[in-house]
Amino acid sequence: MKEFEKAIGYTFKDQTYLEIALSHSSYANEMKRATACNERQEFLGDAVLSIIVSDYLFRHYKHLPEGELTKIRASLVCEKTLFEFAQEISLGDYLHLGKGEEMTGGRKRPSILADAFEALIAAIYLDGTLEAARTFVLGFVERRLGEESPELLYKDYKTILQEIIQQNREEALSYCLVDESGPDHDKRFVVEVHLNSNVIGKGVGRSKKQAEQMAAKEALELMGE
Repeated sequence: MKEFEKAIGYTFKDQTYLEIALSHSSYANEMKRATACNERQEFLGDAVLSIIVSDYLFRHYKHLPEGELTKIRASLVCEKTLFEFAQEISLGDYLHLGKGEEMTGGRKRPSILADAFEALIAAIYLDGTLEAARTFVLGFVERRLGEESPELLYKDYKTILQEIIQQNREEALSYCLVDESGPDHDKRFVVEVHLNSNVIGKGVGRSKKQAEQMAAKEALELMGE
């Protein structure tokens, strides 16, 4: 477990909390001796995660109204995002699973990994303090917010634009990278979105994905959408 503690940047005083966080219900059910699963800690971790993210967004995005903050929070605490966070620390490699879950790919199942990530948050909170849990959670959240502008976390401009263009089957969208600059840790990408052979939007971002989204956003704005 020392390797995993190094990966998450937290050392447990009481390893029991960590063991519970990593124990799926399928494993607990198969053990002959009484073994706690991570469901109760998942319940607590969900609440701890919500307050940490809500507090951070409230303090750092003072210009955004409640509705926008709610959308951003939802995008950061949803199963898809938590699954991605769990993958960053290879959480699936350390889970205790029952034989059935092991055989059916439980270590890579988004729902199992997202739940275990919430249980891990609770484990850190119970073993340490709210501040310890905050440090852990914000390590992921701040990085995600730094990679994407807040609105792109919940609004997919590319999909919206594609749905509009698809109404006319003769039209075709394409995205073209026209410039790339900066060092690896601080890249700048410029992308154009083309409708057939015409440029209908240009976007700049720290990743090609972000630049494409911003190009689609500009196209939608020019279309009055």
